[in-house]
Amino acid sequence: MQKVFLIALLGLSTGVFAQGTAKKATSTAKKPAAPVQFAMKNATDSFSYAVGLSIANFYKEQGITNINTNLVIKAINDAKINKPRLNEAEINTCIMNVIQKSKEEKSGPNRKASDEFLAKNKTQPGIITTASGLQYQVITMGTGPKPVTTDQVKVHYSGFLIDGTPFESSVGREPVVFPLTNVISGWVEALQMMPVGSKWRLFLPPGLAYGDNPPGPPIQPGSALIFEVELLEIVKNN
Repeated sequence: MQKVFLIALLGLSTGVFAQGTAKKATSTAKKPAAPVQFAMKNATDSFSYAVGLSIANFYKEQGITNINTNLVIKAINDAKINKPRLNEAEINTCIMNVIQKSKEEKSGPNRKASDEFLAKNKTQPGIITTASGLQYQVITMGTGPKPVTTDQVKVHYSGFLIDGTPFESSVGREPVVFPLTNVISGWVEALQMMPVGSKWRLFLPPGLAYGDNPPGPPIQPGSALIFEVELLEIVKNN
């Protein structure tokens, strides 16, 4: 992982971040200069450009665009002569701190909306709130045993955004089977309280769901999520 981050940082001399150092065009009557044409003369040229685009697009997806391209070029030259100014631990810390800050800034509005939703939701009839902030509502209370963290469970579930938009469901398909510890922490907590045969509606704060690292759209960073979970069976290992 450390080497990947080092390579990623050094590769930023090409691609979209090179645009960040371009001087702003002055407002004159002159026609804009024609864009520079790059010639891909061989496979090495094409590979080099492709690497630059790939790395730049990765950081762009993280919401990071403010990069000093001159220092990127210097880092490349320092690496070539084996005289880097940062060690691998410093590289990882620096990159991860910036990425995390960018994610927090991006998730801010979603976290605010999530907090407002959960604050209102916990006052609704039948809603129970645990010490972790998990909120749940019992739809059906089963009478079977409760699973523990070493168990595998079989469930049906449906997932919703806080505005009611569905994003995933096993209903109408085969139930899902998984080790209890292999899911988001809100599920781990709730399922251990559910007797087999129960169906509960779960309201998960971002920290008990995917936090700032969602699996993809339509779930956004910092989103609270709603799940309807039916515990069908504790699956015994043969």
